[in-house]
Order: sequence, then structure tokens, then C-alpha cells
Amino acid sequence: MRIAIGTAALGRPAYINLGRDGALPAERTVDAMREACFEVLDAAYAAGIRWVDAARSYGRAEEFVGAWLASRTPPDVTVSSKWGYEYTADWRADADVHEVKEHSLARFTRQWAETGALLTPDLYQVHSLTADSPLFTDKSLQSAMADIGVPLGFSTSGPEQADVIRRAFDLTANGQRLFSAVQSTWNVLETSAGPALAEAHGSGARVLVKEAMANGRLAVRPPRAVADIAMRNMAGPDAVALAAALAQPWADIVLSGAASVPQLHTNLVPVPLDDVDWELMGDLAEPPGEYWAHRADLPWT
Repeated sequence: MRIAIGTAALGRPAYINLGRDGALPAERTVDAMREACFEVLDAAYAAGIRWVDAARSYGRAEEFVGAWLASRTPPDVTVSSKWGYEYTADWRADADVHEVKEHSLARFTRQWAETGALLTPDLYQVHSLTADSPLFTDKSLQSAMADIGVPLGFSTSGPEQADVIRRAFDLTANGQRLFSAVQSTWNVLETSAGPALAEAHGSGARVLVKEAMANGRLAVRPPRAVADIAMRNMAGPDAVALAAALAQPWADIVLSGAASVPQLHTNLVPVPLDDVDWELMGDLAEPPGEYWAHRADLPWT
């Protein structure tokens, strides 16, 4: 299956994701969130999903995923995680700052050790690589990353995703291309990274799509076209959004950010998009700057 479970909404009490309120436990204690995470991972595995994505900044997501793996011992699950952001909210949903980014050798060294104490990732990614990241010029950091012996990737955010993708895949360390995977935002509202992702896929890199539902916008406040397609297919708008991402020939893995088992099941409803559907969705894309400004205004809930 080409769908993976992202744990951004399951590893901490607050996240930028519309539609979480009714899905998560009423009291978002560590124990309650751990149980909710386990329930989603169990249901995902039963449905055939074999990829789980986490990050150092997703609260206790790495801890939860590591504990789930240890208790279930599945033989065939791929785990990816990310470094670069540090979780700073101290399990408070109303924190002023939830995470702080730093792409430095010191943070990589520390967070790689922290990740390794909780799980063994099959892919380790730079979290939210942007054009201004010091990683692009820090040869010591690049070399240290290449030396861990684990495939490396990076995620992207912001209106310059395409440029960052192309630039990052030009990086080399120890005589080889540094990155073998990219995780980028693509959805019917934000399509600008598509051509660069197609190029990356064509060069042999693995492409993961995140935020296919635009942080819940396409699920909770779908445009009329998406809502109409969903109704015609007796599915939810979330399934339509995921189907659009899965239809991209360069998309190897598409992340579901389901926060509950019912959300996961609605995500997985197949939606066979046809030419009429694509025509209806053809003019939904927003200018990248406008899309990312809107995303920045979404509340942590």
C-alpha cells in the first residue's frame, strides 16, 4: 500500500490540523494519546499500511511508535523520522511556541542519539528544509549525516519548495548524493512542487507526499468541487484529497494524518477520479504565497 501513517497529530496534544477536536481523547494526557496512537497504528497495520512517519518535534511520537513496534513486533514496517525541530510545548496545547527549528551539527548529533534511543529509523529526514537553511553550506553537518549509515531525506515547506528540492538533490557527501528521499507538501490547493517532485522521482529518489488534505482544510472546509466529487463517490472529501495525491505518478508514498480509527477508515475509501473530476479540481490551486500564508494562520488545536 502506498499510504503511510503520519504521527504529527498523535504524538502531542496540539497540532496545526483542522478536524482533530472530535477525533482525539477528551483529556489529551500522555497515556490517552499513547492509547489513541496505538489504536490508529493497529488499525493501519490491519488495513495493510506498512509505513509510519514520525519526528523529534512531534511530542512523544517517536516514543509511542517505538513502544508500539516493541509490543507488536511487526516484521515488515518501514519507519521514517525527522530531526531539526525541537518540541518545546512541554505537553501544553496552549503553549506560545510549540517547536523551534535549528539545522546545526550540534542539534543533528543530539537528536540522532535521541531518536536512536527510541526506535531504529529506515529513513532519517531533515525537518522542513528551506532555502535559508545553513545545512546547504555546512559540510561538517552533511558529512556527519552521511556517516550514520541510514538513508537520508528531507521534508520541505513554504512557497519555495520546488527550488529547495532541486537544490537539495545536488548536494553530495563522501562522493555520493546526500539525499535519497523527499517529503513535500502537495495537494489540490498547493501543486507548485509537482514538477520538481516528478524530477526527483525520475532520478530515482523516493517521494513522500505530506499534507495532502492541506492540514485538514480539504476535509473540514472542502471546496465545492471536492465536496461534489466526494458525494458522487459516496466518500468523504478527505478520501478525494488523498486520491488526488495518490494519482500523481511520481508519488511513492502519501501520508495520512488520521487522528482516530474512524478518520483512518474514511481516508482509505477508494475514489476513482476521472477526467471530469480533474476538470472540476483544475482551478483549485492557490498561489503558493497565499496558500502558505493561510497555513501560517491556522491555529494549533
